Amino acid sequence: MRQIIIPRDADLPLMGCIAFGIIDRSTNLLQIRPTSICCLNCIFCSVDLGPKSRTRETEYIVDCDYLLEWAKEIARFKGNYKLQMHIDFGEPTTYPKLIYLVQGLKEIKGVEIVSMETKALLLNEGKIDELAEAGLSRINLSVDSLDPELARKITGTQSYDVIRIKELAEYIAKRMDLLITPVWVPGLNDEEIPKIIEFAKEIGSKLGIQKYEAHKYGRKPRGIRPITWWKFYRKLEEWEEEHSTKLKIKPQDFGIHKRKMVPTVFEKGERVRLEIRAPGWMRNEMIGVAKDRCVTVFNCKADIGDEVRVRILENKHNLYVAENV
Repeated sequence: MRQIIIPRDADLPLMGCIAFGIIDRSTNLLQIRPTSICCLNCIFCSVDLGPKSRTRETEYIVDCDYLLEWAKEIARFKGNYKLQMHIDFGEPTTYPKLIYLVQGLKEIKGVEIVSMETKALLLNEGKIDELAEAGLSRINLSVDSLDPELARKITGTQSYDVIRIKELAEYIAKRMDLLITPVWVPGLNDEEIPKIIEFAKEIGSKLGIQKYEAHKYGRKPRGIRPITWWKFYRKLEEWEEEHSTKLKIKPQDFGIHKRKMVPTVFEKGERVRLEIRAPGWMRNEMIGVAKDRCVTVFNCKADIGDEVRVRILENKHNLYVAENV
């Protein structure tokens, strides 16, 4: 699988593509995506990340200073007050300048919280200390089972040691806020969720149980089907009563509120001329650029530097997908 460093290997804007850069979903929280690289192979990964991916052909790593420049500019547009920066996607701990990135994000005017999502496979106490000192406010720790065998099965990684992850979770909770975020996959880890709830209570962590969803290009465990949101919340209510803890959480619980969004630059159905600047994330995709935005073009056979004419299919949250016309 090829790796592209942005902007050294490809001159790409940092809005428009879901696999890297910055995503603004109309709140005071910005999703920061420095890399698409992941070292695990979770069996329900919604976007088929990891070494065993069957659909991904390109990995992206964003130059840290370039990413911080964009983050500062978007923060200025958002108002430079009560902002949150959440580092997610891939496995953020694979990013070589993670400490520098956290420090840089925390220094942006108006940024109050910098958080990160991780499975913690590459963390240790020393790195946790460095992250805390750099200004990381919270770690969202994804733990889906406390049973060692099932945990290795779920992560698709034999080196995943959930006993060690539990030790790190206890350490994190002493250094910064910790949110344990298991994915409940009905029929797979039903018995593990209550154990995780009790573990979180024991170490003083908050909980954010996630609902398993089957995505078009994601991995789907054999024999597992998503349940309805009604059933999901009904089960959360049962667990809340059984364990005397809050499980139904809202963005407001974390200080997240609506905020003006960076305006979209293309409308759905609009025909646009793009310059192709990089290979896409998946097979038969390329990334084109116009109006300082990336656009992922399906079924594109053009070469780098070519101009193509496309029709915009999707434009939600400044994430653009198009097809050749």
